[in-house]
Amino acid sequence: MTDFASRAQAATLAMRDVFPPTPLARNEYLSDRFGADIWLKREDLTPVRSYKLRGAFNAMRKLGGGRVACASAGNHAQGVAWMCRHLGVDGVIFMPVTTPGQKIDKTRLFGGDHVEIRLIGDFFDATLAAAQAFCAESGAHFLSPFDDNDVIEGQASVAVEMLDQMPDAPDLIILPVGGGGLSAGMLAYFRAIGTTPDIRYVEPAGGASLTAALAAGEPVTLPTLDSFVDGAAVARIGVRPFDILRQVPPQHVLRIPENRLCITIQEMLNTEGIVLEPAGALSIDALRDLGPEIEGRRIVCIATGGNFDFERLPDVKERAMRFAGLKKYYVLRMPQRPGALRDFLDILGPDDDIARFEYLKKSARNFGSVLIGIESREPQAFAQLETRMAELGMAARDLTDDPLLGELVI
Repeated sequence: MTDFASRAQAATLAMRDVFPPTPLARNEYLSDRFGADIWLKREDLTPVRSYKLRGAFNAMRKLGGGRVACASAGNHAQGVAWMCRHLGVDGVIFMPVTTPGQKIDKTRLFGGDHVEIRLIGDFFDATLAAAQAFCAESGAHFLSPFDDNDVIEGQASVAVEMLDQMPDAPDLIILPVGGGGLSAGMLAYFRAIGTTPDIRYVEPAGGASLTAALAAGEPVTLPTLDSFVDGAAVARIGVRPFDILRQVPPQHVLRIPENRLCITIQEMLNTEGIVLEPAGALSIDALRDLGPEIEGRRIVCIATGGNFDFERLPDVKERAMRFAGLKKYYVLRMPQRPGALRDFLDILGPDDDIARFEYLKKSARNFGSVLIGIESREPQAFAQLETRMAELGMAARDLTDDPLLGELVI
């Protein structure tokens, strides 16, 4: 056993004075569905509903006092705030001006009088720069959400707990990856104790920073970023985590479509009553891609967080239906004559439902453009509808999967 393993175990033991181990339990629904023995490590059940508390705890307990600062709009901010209050340490938390009020209020609630929140910048880069400048001027300790050795060591406590809780070692572990702190900490611990299980690493397709780093041999900044999976969508993986992860086989890194992830979020909420944020559902969604590889095996999925804002539910439902092929949007060129709308309504199938109807403009004297959203129970219904629209002479353009038009119009 190496020094890293001893330190990770000591950190885990010290955490017991602050919060209990998170549950590790077999999930009957997922096990039956995928023909495997599937267990969930419920990091959504920490006091701040994410694993980020672990890294913040370990780093801050080693500082021995003094002011801390961080830049975060989410789980890291809440973990740092909670630890500031628990340890009696003053902290300054920088958040983008665009941060939802619910997240600001939760951070303030966790930190109480020990935390000052500063809203700076429309985008995270400006927020991060402000936090780092503040630390340089004031001497406060900047606490990175993932690119910090003590944070990585603290996140390794997930692995320590998991092995203590399992009746037998898992055959496969599925780890979400954002900045890399959790995955690097757990992998480093497994290596340190001399037993590295089979691991799959999961990241959002619109924020695949580990994939990009493995291809380049070093951390690189993604040119674009889809921020929907806000707990794991990181444009550049941390330098320290990548030093640990650089030997990961690229074929062991899975990229999850953001819209498909919404199906898993809905299923876990409606079927199991488990509230997961998008990043927290990544490892569970990855089961869809592993197929026969996991049949009959013992699998552990790390559910990293449950800080889900229920105001996002309509967007989650929308994305899930579009990915499943149950909802489409068209721009329809409709004749400007009496009865044209009735003709269109007559070609709808018995399970077709108009979810949106909006006149855009007249494209010619005799025709007008209509934005129409349609929901149905079966994906095959849309091919039939498109055939009937063509037979009626109504030209239709499918906008459903057009990212630019979808963002501007839908």
